[in-house]
Amino acid sequence: MKVLRVRRGDTTFYGQLLFEERAVRCLDPTLGLPETTPLSEVSVLPPVAPSKVVCAQGNFRGRLRELGRDDGDAPMLFLKPPSAIIGSGEAIRLPRAVNRVEAWGGLALVLGRACRDIAPEAVPRCLFGFSCANDVTAGDLLADGPVGRAKGYDTFAPIGPWIETSVADPTGLRLRTCINDAVVQDATTADMVLSPFALVSFVSTIMTLLPGDVILTGSPAGGGVLAPGDEVRVEIDAVGVLINAARGEAESGPLQ
Repeated sequence: MKVLRVRRGDTTFYGQLLFEERAVRCLDPTLGLPETTPLSEVSVLPPVAPSKVVCAQGNFRGRLRELGRDDGDAPMLFLKPPSAIIGSGEAIRLPRAVNRVEAWGGLALVLGRACRDIAPEAVPRCLFGFSCANDVTAGDLLADGPVGRAKGYDTFAPIGPWIETSVADPTGLRLRTCINDAVVQDATTADMVLSPFALVSFVSTIMTLLPGDVILTGSPAGGGVLAPGDEVRVEIDAVGVLINAARGEAESGPLQ
């Protein structure tokens, strides 16, 4: 099932996307909304509104080899602020103060219920679903050491286009990132050091995960640099295609 987060009037809700009907079916009957609503009557929002976005760095063996590292250590974790999230079709703003903005595709996991210190086999019961993500990074700021500034700019966490709830096995999904017509990443989630469920389990030993929280599971080798006017696509089998254009900060205008 493909789930969108939408707004109708003053009400925000999750709805099942109905392709043929070009409509959404509200998943919360307590809201008193019509069972189905045409897409033309709703605004499609970024699919997640988490308390935190937890990201894994160094969770693909190919990326570790690219960096000259081995896979003996657990992935490093960092946080992106919820204010960095945008949805598919929204513009990535290239900050004036940054000289090199990079795109790094990855698989996002969305929590459906609170969990703490859970085993990998228990993770599926706590998940809402899966989405595509782009760990946009100010590459020239990574020399700071801590990655908060390089990873935390507004629009640096595109996620979408929806939440896919029906992924049978997330351990062998093909992931491709394209900038315009060039493929800059092509790998599968089988190359992860910690599999998606093992990663959620690991994170849950450190912090309580809340409903709606997002975990970005890392990015493969490659990546690419964005320039104004570029279109970046993150494609993951059985999940979806996330599409965002890059815009210079001045031409993007303020976020609404």
